Amino acid sequence: MDVIDLRDFYSQHLGIVARRLINRGIRARWPSARGQRVLGVGYPTPYLGLFREDSERCIAFMPAAQGVLKWPTARPTLASLVDEYALPLPDAAIDRILLVHALELSDDPAGLLREVWRVMAPSGRMIIVIPNRRGVWTRTDSTPFGHGRPYSRSQITELLRQAWFTPTAWGEALFMPPVAGSWFLRSALAWERVGAALSLPFAGVHIVEATKQVYRVSPARRERVRLIPRLEPVLVPSPTSRREAEGGGK
Repeated sequence: MDVIDLRDFYSQHLGIVARRLINRGIRARWPSARGQRVLGVGYPTPYLGLFREDSERCIAFMPAAQGVLKWPTARPTLASLVDEYALPLPDAAIDRILLVHALELSDDPAGLLREVWRVMAPSGRMIIVIPNRRGVWTRTDSTPFGHGRPYSRSQITELLRQAWFTPTAWGEALFMPPVAGSWFLRSALAWERVGAALSLPFAGVHIVEATKQVYRVSPARRERVRLIPRLEPVLVPSPTSRREAEGGGK
C-alpha cells in the first residue's frame, strides 16, 4: 500500500475509530513522552499526535517504496522519505520508536529492526503495532491491516530476539470486526473492553513494547589447535658448497 491508500483509510469512519482504539493501547504503554526524542517509522502519523506536543522532538520516517505525505499539514514538516534500512540518524539518537504499517510491509523485517536497534538509545523503548495472524482484520484487504504479512505472538517474539530486542509488554486492539456499519462503530469501545477482559484471541493487531539488548552474549568457540612436532634445526650444506668440497678433496 502507498501513502494515498493509508491516508484515505484513516479519513474514513472505520479508520478514525481504528486510530482511536490503537491510540488507546499506545497511550496505556506510554502515558507521556515529555523530554523524549520520538521517531515513527512506516506510516505512524495518525498516532504521533500523542507525543508531538510534549516530546523534545517528534519526527516520522516513511519508506521510499511507500511514499511520503507532509505532516503536520499546517506546521513545518516533520516527515521525511527515507531508506528504511539506512535511517539518516546517528547511533543511539532516539529514545522512543513507534513502528506502524512497517514490519508487515517490509521485504526484510529483521534488517529493518536491526537498523532501528542502531538508532535507539541504550535505555530506549519501542512499540510495534502489527497485524495479528489470528485476527479478523487480516482476512479482508479493505483495510491496511489486511495487507502484508501478519504475525502470531511467537513469531514476533522470535523476530525481536533475532534483532536483539526483548519484548516487555503485550497488548491488543481492534476486537471489533472491520465493518463500517454505524452500530459496530458506536459499540467499538464495548468490543474492546469485552475482548481485553476475556483475553480473546481474534484482536486485529498486536501492540508490543520492546527494549534494546545492549549486551548480547555470543557463544564462545574454541579453536582447534593443530599439534606440530618440534624439530631440532640441522645444518645442511648447499649443493654449491658440496661440489666445492668434493673438488677440493680430489
